[in-house]
Amino acid sequence: MSKFRKKDKGELPAISTASLPDIVFMLLFFFMVATVMRDSTLMIENSLPSADQVEKLKKDRTVFIYGGKPNSQYKQFGTEPRIQFNDAFIGVEDVRASVIQAISELNEELQSKVVIGLKVDKNTNAGLVSDIKQELRKANALKVMYIANTKTQN
Repeated sequence: MSKFRKKDKGELPAISTASLPDIVFMLLFFFMVATVMRDSTLMIENSLPSADQVEKLKKDRTVFIYGGKPNSQYKQFGTEPRIQFNDAFIGVEDVRASVIQAISELNEELQSKVVIGLKVDKNTNAGLVSDIKQELRKANALKVMYIANTKTQN
């Protein structure tokens, strides 16, 4: 008769590393798809007003102008509401030139369909918004939308 041998319980089989590159590439593709890159860094406090009739618009034809007080990182710019365009603070007099430049950088088919999005803090005075709108009229950027949060219904 043959003898039976007991297996040693302490030994584990070696881990196969053949599938390791596949796992690494799957993780790489996941993070590439799941990551969203921001266009600009927000340099102002921006708590948007709320509205009950909000509609989503396409972002590829939108140029955003931000308005509000500089946040805590940018205290050197003061506490008065400022205008942010892309990654820089600009004055009211620079709005027209900045908008015209941003529109010219878009695709030709989108240039006629461009919409200016105003993301203005709800505590900002209406004078700043009015000044921005006057400069947009001078730049012939007449399609303006106000960005707001949706009201939550109780």
